[in-house]
Amino acid sequence: MGRLSRLSITRRGSSVSSSKKNINRSRPTQESSVFKKKEKKEEESTAETAVEGVEAAEDAGAGSEACCQELTEQLAAAQAEALENRDHYLRARADLDNYRKRAQREKEDLLKFSNETILRELLPVIDNLERALQHTATDGETGLLQGVELTLGQFGKVLEKFNVVAIEAVGESFDPARHEAMGQIESADQPPNTVVQLLQKGYLLNDRLLRPAMVLIAKAPATPAASEE
Repeated sequence: MGRLSRLSITRRGSSVSSSKKNINRSRPTQESSVFKKKEKKEEESTAETAVEGVEAAEDAGAGSEACCQELTEQLAAAQAEALENRDHYLRARADLDNYRKRAQREKEDLLKFSNETILRELLPVIDNLERALQHTATDGETGLLQGVELTLGQFGKVLEKFNVVAIEAVGESFDPARHEAMGQIESADQPPNTVVQLLQKGYLLNDRLLRPAMVLIAKAPATPAASEE
């Protein structure tokens, strides 16, 4: 090979080596660019994530505020309902106390004035007795007898008015639920245990025994043999 050829080869070699150097120099530059792009993307991704976090936090804050507002409204409604129930309770208790007092007062009045009606009915009887005594001074025993008869008849009407009925006794079979036997009388005309004499009248109040009738009842006559014994 000639000298020119060697020079050209040498130059080619230098150009090749320079191109290799250029290639080696350009590789870090490309890697740096890729790295920077990657960093930029990561930064952008981080920024987007931060923004999303802030937005999520803002949304969470808004939700929490709405929840607090709802709870506040529920609490206010519960307090209003509690106050209303308390007012109803106080009113009901006051009504119950008034009812108890009124019932107690009515019960006391009933005990005091339960006999008012019958006593009012007896007042005319007393008036008639007083008039009978006044007439006795002018008419003697006749006026007194008539006054007593009128008074007795008026007493009977008062008893009928209050459903008080005299118990039938004479001629009836002895009834221990209505009659009180005071003794026995031998009688051949009446069957044994028949009421033959009335000692005191008995009365029923609305078909319930008010006072039993005191009576004497019949018994079979003793036989002559039994009499001798």
